[in-house]
Amino acid sequence: MIEFWEVLCSQGFMRNAALTGLLASVACGVIGSYVVVRRIVFISGGIAHAILGGMGIAYYYGAHPLNGALAAALLAAVGMGFATLHGSPREDTLIGAIWAIGMAIGVLFISQTPGYSIDLMSYLFGNILMVRSRDIYLIATLDIVILALVILFHKQLLAVCFDQEYARLQGVRVDFFYVLLLCLVAVTVVVLIQAVGIILVIALLTLPAATVGQYAHSLTRMMIAAAGLCAILTLLGLLISYQIDLPAGATIIILCGGLYLASSFLRWLERK
Repeated sequence: MIEFWEVLCSQGFMRNAALTGLLASVACGVIGSYVVVRRIVFISGGIAHAILGGMGIAYYYGAHPLNGALAAALLAAVGMGFATLHGSPREDTLIGAIWAIGMAIGVLFISQTPGYSIDLMSYLFGNILMVRSRDIYLIATLDIVILALVILFHKQLLAVCFDQEYARLQGVRVDFFYVLLLCLVAVTVVVLIQAVGIILVIALLTLPAATVGQYAHSLTRMMIAAAGLCAILTLLGLLISYQIDLPAGATIIILCGGLYLASSFLRWLERK
């Protein structure tokens, strides 16, 4: 434990990893609470995996992969939002199709790109220990944008998450704010994937918020608690991975998933 804190203080890469985890926790705690309450975890996963198609196309044409990722994420968010809002009878199948087709397109375009091919595994699992300073600034900017929009449109987003029909009667532009929420999910995923990977983004977006949601009775408290829990699990995952030489991302995911399963089991016992 003492050795880990010494490394944290002396090694820049470990400080960057810890700072990335703390900043990512803010975005994931806030947006993840909306994702869990609105029950759009599957949609979020679809957006996260569909971006590989945009990355592959951008890489094939010589553009930066994250530009393609952002375009694909926003297109997927709008498309899935439209399907959900307009009551597609097979919206789950449509989301699964976008998910699978996006990944397949990414693999195909990357395989046809001349020269050195990027490693898709690096985007699936990321490497939080290799975060650069510019990534940290980008995540900090994301946090500011998310917090500003959530404060500005808190009532509208709250209404969209809990009661769309009542929100419509109150004059809330439900379609706009629902798509805005999905676009925030999309931008959060794109910004964080380079640092922590798609799999860890999905875990941090959903599992801490879902764990806290079993006990919280207010969305605002849920966001704060989810962000705090996310930060604790990230730092704990870094500590454990350093102590016993394990991949940091996978360790954090196991901690998030294990805590959620344990909490769900305890809640089940309480109901019994």
